[in-house]
Amino acid sequence: MDFKNKIAVVTGGGRGLGSDVGLALAKLGATVVLSGRTAKSLDEAKDAIEAIGGKASVYVGDMADAESVNRFASEVFDKYGRVDVLVNNAAIGGPSAPLWEVAVDDWKETLNINTTGPFLTSRAFLPSMIEKKSGSIVFVGSMTGKRELLNRTAYAASKIALVGLVRTLAWEVGPYGIRVNMVSPGPMEGARMKWVLEKQAENENITIDAARARLTSRSPVGRFVSTQDVVNAILFLASDDASSTTGEDLNVSSGICMY
Repeated sequence: MDFKNKIAVVTGGGRGLGSDVGLALAKLGATVVLSGRTAKSLDEAKDAIEAIGGKASVYVGDMADAESVNRFASEVFDKYGRVDVLVNNAAIGGPSAPLWEVAVDDWKETLNINTTGPFLTSRAFLPSMIEKKSGSIVFVGSMTGKRELLNRTAYAASKIALVGLVRTLAWEVGPYGIRVNMVSPGPMEGARMKWVLEKQAENENITIDAARARLTSRSPVGRFVSTQDVVNAILFLASDDASSTTGEDLNVSSGICMY
């Protein structure tokens, strides 16, 4: 895969999967623009890219706020003139509680960040891709959008909505040479999964080890997903190597989700 001379935007790029994707894109030659809400983590991700000789810039802002997103897009266009790749990664875990205990504000915040945010960023950057008749957008979904995860209704609803968005958007922009795809990760090792397991253990009065064992038992290979596997899937769909792939929702879940 080759991203030389490509301008790639990664939302939620300051930590976790987003920063890993940004670094991987830079290693393959892309100039990377990272957005997020925390300046410190964005600067650290930028430093990591520059440490390997890559090129990166950062934007601190709220990708669920239309004005902030429009300012971000304007800055990117002023600096680089275009965007070739957009990775819609920014998301939150949302509340962990039975639906009848979920606060309305928590529900709205989860859908606003996880679903409306990717809509806003796609809307802001697509005109540039349409004008040059090329581009690739990759959404980061979740297997939880397609199968149950106890006490995570807001998160599940926000992610299944992306499936319809991706499929329909692929048809809308396909005539302009733009591809739209999604990667739906399963349980990845890291801070968010640690939080999920802790909440499940707390809500069900079981141990964290029991919660982990229950989840991994649903995988044919009996393990969680490596972050690198998810990064590789995103890179493939973003790259010209996937030129015949659009409207796709690719599970990277160790087989826990197969549809």
